[in-house]
Amino acid sequence: MQKYALIGKTLKHSYSKIIHSFLGDYSYELVELEENELKEFVKNKSYNGFNVTIPYKKKIIEYLDRLDESVIKMGSVNTVAKINGQLVGYNTDFYGMQYMLSLAGISLKDKKVIILGTGGTSCTAMAVAKSQNAKEVIVLSRSGEINYSNYQTQCDAQVIINTTPVGMYPNVDDCPIDLGVFKNLSGVVDVIYNPNQTKLIYNAKKLGIKCCNGLSMLVAQGVYASQIWTGEKKGDAVVKNVLFNVEDKLKNVVLVGMPSCGKSVIGKILAEKLNLQFVDSDKEIERKTGLTPEKIILEQGEDSFRNIETQVIKEICSKIGKVIATGGGAVLKEENRFYLKMNGKVVYLERDLNKLSILNRPISKSVGIEELYKKRHPIYSQVCDIRVQNNSDILNAVKGVIEKL
Repeated sequence: MQKYALIGKTLKHSYSKIIHSFLGDYSYELVELEENELKEFVKNKSYNGFNVTIPYKKKIIEYLDRLDESVIKMGSVNTVAKINGQLVGYNTDFYGMQYMLSLAGISLKDKKVIILGTGGTSCTAMAVAKSQNAKEVIVLSRSGEINYSNYQTQCDAQVIINTTPVGMYPNVDDCPIDLGVFKNLSGVVDVIYNPNQTKLIYNAKKLGIKCCNGLSMLVAQGVYASQIWTGEKKGDAVVKNVLFNVEDKLKNVVLVGMPSCGKSVIGKILAEKLNLQFVDSDKEIERKTGLTPEKIILEQGEDSFRNIETQVIKEICSKIGKVIATGGGAVLKEENRFYLKMNGKVVYLERDLNKLSILNRPISKSVGIEELYKKRHPIYSQVCDIRVQNNSDILNAVKGVIEKL
């Protein structure tokens, strides 16, 4: 069996192994290397080919036998193939970024584009912008002429491409710039794909701006790399199919809705059917504090409970592969709504008010179900991706969620 790998310094959050599992009958490994190990790895030639990620995309060049034209144009390598005993460097990021922009419907033609960052992916973005005849391209960096203290002077920018790691897991609260400064934006691109929805993308969606993350670029460049290695022609249909399958693996299903609408019961069944882990945010709060949500609210007040709830929601939503049942008020805080959506498809479970219980629910009891519903229903509706009724059989509701997912 042919052997391929991804090399880089830190790879524990990489999705490349998942992507290549859909691409061919070959093995694919993640190999973490320190800089002083890079030369020896290349010299051994123990793999038929490998992908290269930060911080070795430029450093690897000096150890290769030959460079493809794509590397000469881009100045960095992300794919290496062993051909007739020689190691040949390629760059498939250019095609990956083109595919990402096309899929998202974001054009750079005749647009003023701001690129955040100066690394290898910034060079890719610059090359793609030039190839699409962007009107003007500004590179924003920490120490450049246009930097994070004066970027407001470029408020007429129409497309922003983030190539920095700002906002990447685990620093999910970070956002590189304030989009509200830019009044002419038609597109926002963030090459980060973990989390699925960064704060930058979340803010773009709130403003109604067309946007995308970097997962489609990652998949597309992986497909093109596989094509180089195997010689098998793989078109856009293959990229789309792999992207669909990868997206299916890299998500949480988040259940929101009124207290006692069935989130926990449905969540457990759903997790079993989807082969995902089930997590109940209220039970997680109880596990961490030793107190039930009811007891925290009664003894410490609702504000104290909400602060604890936010910490727990951030933690459980940061990682993928879960069905998450939330408390009825989890959507009330803006930061919670971001955490719920950063890796999740949000399902609003709707249930008739006369079927809801106030047992062990102090807020429902003190405020009243009707008043709670008036306040929360618009938020559930705004935050959700899917709405499912739960007024009859539980299994029908589960089936409805699965069909709509």
